[in-house]
Amino acid sequence: MSDPYAKGMLRVHPYAKKKDVVGELVAILEGKLENRGLQLIKPISRALAEDEIHEIIVTDEFEAGPGKQVDRIAYLGFFEVKGGGVIVTGDPVFLKGKLLGHIAGFDETHMPNHINIVIKSDERQSGVSIGAEIGQQLLIKSPD
Repeated sequence: MSDPYAKGMLRVHPYAKKKDVVGELVAILEGKLENRGLQLIKPISRALAEDEIHEIIVTDEFEAGPGKQVDRIAYLGFFEVKGGGVIVTGDPVFLKGKLLGHIAGFDETHMPNHINIVIKSDERQSGVSIGAEIGQQLLIKSPD
């Protein structure tokens, strides 16, 4: 069986419509690395089930995307999925109603424990530096 993303068969994602994914922060992280070496997988989407916990990592690397390596990162936190769904590269991510950035891709270093969801942003800030708090809503929107 072959992966259509790895083979370059899909030039644009096939998700015509999808629901927003809502979560709640359960851990706030502090720290930045210049040489993390995250390897983003080629698939552009991940399905998130209700009650799963995943990590949010922020990068300011403009070229970050599926199949790329990401080195400059800041740790934001972990969130619990409150309403499952599908998330796709390019989806905007909001915390407390404020845009954090857009999904660059996914790293599976810690699977099956959790997925690292890497967000591309102009500012590489940790959860502590942006004042994130336990219980705050994280929203991954479906682009309109």
